Amino acid sequence: MLLRMNKALNDRRKGLKREEGFTLIELLVVVIIIGILAAIAIPIYINVQNSATDSGVKSDLANAKIAVVAWFTDNPATAPTLSTAVLGAYGYTEGDGLSVTPHFVGGDPGTPGASFCIEATSNTTHVFHVTDSQGVQDGAC
Repeated sequence: MLLRMNKALNDRRKGLKREEGFTLIELLVVVIIIGILAAIAIPIYINVQNSATDSGVKSDLANAKIAVVAWFTDNPATAPTLSTAVLGAYGYTEGDGLSVTPHFVGGDPGTPGASFCIEATSNTTHVFHVTDSQGVQDGAC
C-alpha cells in the first residue's frame, strides 16, 4: 500500500514538472494581431478627432454670428470694429485652434443692403463661414 502511494506521488510530481510556456510562433502571432488592430484603430481615431475639431469650429461660428447680430442690435449706425474682445461682451469666446475673421459686405451696418460674413479656420486647416442670412458652410467668405 505504501509503495502504491509512493509511486502515485512520484508520478504526480513528474506531471507537475512538465510546465510549458508559449512558443515563439505563438508570441509572434499575438504581436502581429495587435499590430493589425492598431493599424486599423489609429486612423479612425485621428479622423474622429478632426471631425470633432471641425464641429467645434462650426459651433463657434454659430455663436459668433449670434454675438455679431447682438452687436448690430446695440450699434445700428456705428462703423464695424468687431474683434474677439468686442464680441466677448456679447457672450462669444473663441475656441482653441480657431481664428475668426468678420467681413462686412455692402458698407457700414446702418446702410441698406449691408451684410456680414464671418470666416473661421480650424487647426485641421478647414475653412468655414457663416453669413447674416445663411448658416455655417464650407469654404471662405
